[in-house]
Amino acid sequence: MRHLLTHTSGIASDQRNRGSLAETVESLAKQPLKFQPGAQWMYGPGLTVCGRLIEIVAQQPFGEFVQARICRPLKMVDTTFFPTAAQQQRLARLYKPSKDKKGLEQAGHWLLDVPGRSSPNPSGGLYSTAGDLARFYRMIVRGGESDGVRIVSQKAVQEMTRIHTDDLKTGFTTGNGWGLGWCVVREPQGVTRMLSPGACGHGGAFGTQGWIDPRRDMIFVMLVQRMDFGNGDASELRDAFQQLAVEAVRN
Repeated sequence: MRHLLTHTSGIASDQRNRGSLAETVESLAKQPLKFQPGAQWMYGPGLTVCGRLIEIVAQQPFGEFVQARICRPLKMVDTTFFPTAAQQQRLARLYKPSKDKKGLEQAGHWLLDVPGRSSPNPSGGLYSTAGDLARFYRMIVRGGESDGVRIVSQKAVQEMTRIHTDDLKTGFTTGNGWGLGWCVVREPQGVTRMLSPGACGHGGAFGTQGWIDPRRDMIFVMLVQRMDFGNGDASELRDAFQQLAVEAVRN
């Protein structure tokens, strides 16, 4: 489980679901590992396997579990794997550089293929808003509880947000380790220079960023919908956003 949650399991795929979550994990189990578990870090579908394990233990579909145990208690009303028709009208469009690199053009991606979605994907495809994400991160900052509702124990939060990968090179920027589902800043540098050691979070496929800095008691949520702009975790946009946010609080 620790290898799955830290992306050190050796399981590799394009992270797409093939049929149900159970069918997807069964297919992954038949593939050879890319490396011995724990030997290196490679971002992969470990969370997909964890999602299936949740279904088995909870005896409940993963999407329903997320709604019942996290979204509804935290009043995250716009967080879902399956946006309604009304919610789909509000989805941010995905853009990429135009062919001449002088403008933008609309793009498509399987992560946004809502009508063709057959099952919830723990590795990608959860829709949300800045307000909902702030509710979730606030719960983590407060040790697993928010507005009188406890989602997980304080001990669980501490375990999730500490580094479990020792000295392995992890993540998409330097100076980080990996927690249980979280990237954790070990030595702030580059785009993480404005964050404190122990700050943790995650980037998204289209450049989104969600981070918490417990030492500063700050939450950073940056939502953007773009592709083919390079490494989103190391983007100038992220760098500028975090710097402006920290300086605003200082002032």
